[in-house]
Amino acid sequence: MAKLQSTKAIDAKETIYVDVDDEITGIIDKVRSSKAKVVALVLPKRATVFQSIVNMKLLKRTAETAKKHLVLVTTEAGLLPLAGSVGLHVASTPTSKPTVPPAPETPDDGPEDVEEPLVVTDGTSDDADNADDSDFNAETASRTPVGELAAAGAAGAVAASKLKAPVSAIDEEINMDDSGEPTSAAADKSAKSAKAKKDRKLAVPNFDSFRNKLLIGAGVLVLLIVGWIFAFVVLPKATVTIHTDTSTVSTNVNLTLDTTAKTLNVDQGIVPATAQTSEKSYTQQVAATGQQNNGEKATGKVTFSAGSCSANFPADVPAGTGVSSGGKTYITQEGASFSAANSGGKCVFKSGSTNIVASGGGTSFNTGDSASFAVNGRADVSGTGSASGGTDNITKVVAQADIDSAKSKINTQDSSGVRSGLQAALQGKQLTAVTVTYLAGEPTVTASAKAGDVADSVTVTEVISYSMLGVKESDLKAVVVANVNKEIDKSKQVILDDGVAKAKFTQSNPGSATAASVAFSAKSIAGPDIDTNALREQVAGKKSGEIKSQLGALPGVTSVEVSYSPFWVHSTPKNVSKITVQIDKANTGKQ
Repeated sequence: MAKLQSTKAIDAKETIYVDVDDEITGIIDKVRSSKAKVVALVLPKRATVFQSIVNMKLLKRTAETAKKHLVLVTTEAGLLPLAGSVGLHVASTPTSKPTVPPAPETPDDGPEDVEEPLVVTDGTSDDADNADDSDFNAETASRTPVGELAAAGAAGAVAASKLKAPVSAIDEEINMDDSGEPTSAAADKSAKSAKAKKDRKLAVPNFDSFRNKLLIGAGVLVLLIVGWIFAFVVLPKATVTIHTDTSTVSTNVNLTLDTTAKTLNVDQGIVPATAQTSEKSYTQQVAATGQQNNGEKATGKVTFSAGSCSANFPADVPAGTGVSSGGKTYITQEGASFSAANSGGKCVFKSGSTNIVASGGGTSFNTGDSASFAVNGRADVSGTGSASGGTDNITKVVAQADIDSAKSKINTQDSSGVRSGLQAALQGKQLTAVTVTYLAGEPTVTASAKAGDVADSVTVTEVISYSMLGVKESDLKAVVVANVNKEIDKSKQVILDDGVAKAKFTQSNPGSATAASVAFSAKSIAGPDIDTNALREQVAGKKSGEIKSQLGALPGVTSVEVSYSPFWVHSTPKNVSKITVQIDKANTGKQ
């Protein structure tokens, strides 16, 4: 603990700096041990030890005994009268000229001299005036009733007044009335004078005033006690900040999270995992946009021709062959065979009339007379004919585009709620959720109607299974501890923070719902092992200097700071609940 510190000492003068926590005995020892003739004590602000006249006298006597000249260096106005009362020199700075401050004016406590006339008793009338005072006995009067004392005083006063008066006056004042009551004014005057001279020791005390003063004094005493308890027991607090020398150790390993693993294998990096799954259904409905004409189908006849007879005989056109005209398709109802026929004086291959039916209903399949038809798959054959009788009856149906549109809207829906739900479920099992293992399975899609079905709308439902892996925090800590212990000196350092709470996972390739390969990284802090609870017990009741000295010697501690509150507190409270210990983990490097 930092006590008195000498900054400059020579044979002629020595300057001593006084700490606010120093006791008067320590200051006296320092003055005695000084080898200089002139000793300057530099006082701190609010130096309570010097606010006592007894301590000032002790310093003065010590300086005189040691044959030294003592100077107090201070600017506090409250200390100047005390120094002046004992004759100590005071200077505002170590280099200014010292002077003895004026002593405060105090009232004289000696007896007060009161001049009173000396009364000599010689039997004359003047002696009668002093008879009452000389013959008065306070002890006897205290046991006499007040009424008797008053009567005696009145009678004595009357007698004294008569003795002073001339004989003629006495004769004139004689009253022969049998009532016994004094009628003269002189008698009344003498009675009042006797009462005025009554001893104050016989006054009846005022118990109401005494009781009020007693109650006020008791209240003030209680307030002082409560204030002292608050000021020195309840309010005092201390904060001890310990700056330590720590280092950061990084852990970067590849881990295999596997739901089939039963135990942790640190060497191979295999960590048992738990899979959390959630199945979610998405539904999307869209209006049908397709149209289907359910009107009557057009029918007609067509005749096929296959060129001149010089060519090879053409193959027949079988039933069910599609023929088209104007972009519409018709189906032959029976087969057509060719034969040679004369057409404009030339020999050509022709077939008979073949019935055709439109592939769909609607008036759009009706054709004009002698419409040309092409035979699907037969470039050597052409046809001529017509179709009629088609009518319109439009009906709304589901198109394939409607189903595809509903699927795309489902795929754009946000699934972040599913991710957070899986993470919360794993944390509820006291596991660390590895969010990078979040995986969405292949969706199962169903539609309420197929393409071409008559419907006003179609509803598409998609069911997806989501999964996420979680691991035990203790397994991750074991991986970190195994790595950090290889990097530090375990005899001097311990792991203060394993860094698992802020660890990060990354994944290059997606895994499955039961296994995944991830990269694990964590930053751990290693430093001296300090038990804050034990430290609070250790520093309780000690001063800042002693705390800094003891804690500063601990391994890995670079510095110690101690602060008190309120401002009048100068030592650590004995109640450990009023002490706060803070560990400042300052990194000195990274490994």
